[in-house]
Amino acid sequence: MCMFLGFMCLAQKSDDILGTWLNASGEGKIKIFKSGEYYYGNLIWLKNPLNDKGQPKVDDKNPDASKRSRKIQGLLILTGFTYDTKSKHWDNGQIYDPKSGKLYSCKMSISSEGKLNIRGFIGISLIGRTESWTRAE
Repeated sequence: MCMFLGFMCLAQKSDDILGTWLNASGEGKIKIFKSGEYYYGNLIWLKNPLNDKGQPKVDDKNPDASKRSRKIQGLLILTGFTYDTKSKHWDNGQIYDPKSGKLYSCKMSISSEGKLNIRGFIGISLIGRTESWTRAE
């Protein structure tokens, strides 16, 4: 019975990802939310929200010139994730990196330690980078 209850506690649910997460560098907090069946994330806090001129940092690296004046704080950086009940991952989404202006395919999972593992990649997930975020709440 105890083993069964322990397993139940470790069982991951689709909405376990919801909430606020601190990125690996500690420079930003991302609030993950759900809309319909999809998961998204906004960059809600920056450690250094202002540029050298004392103005809010903007998305100046974006390849779309029409988006370069939008503020980075508040930016939607995680889009379109769905939960896969078999793999226990959030897949089929994208992550936007405002430091480089690049958009990557992405999948996410929660480790046994409670960290959010974010894997950004181009093409296949074997060629990519993973970083771990911690819950900020």
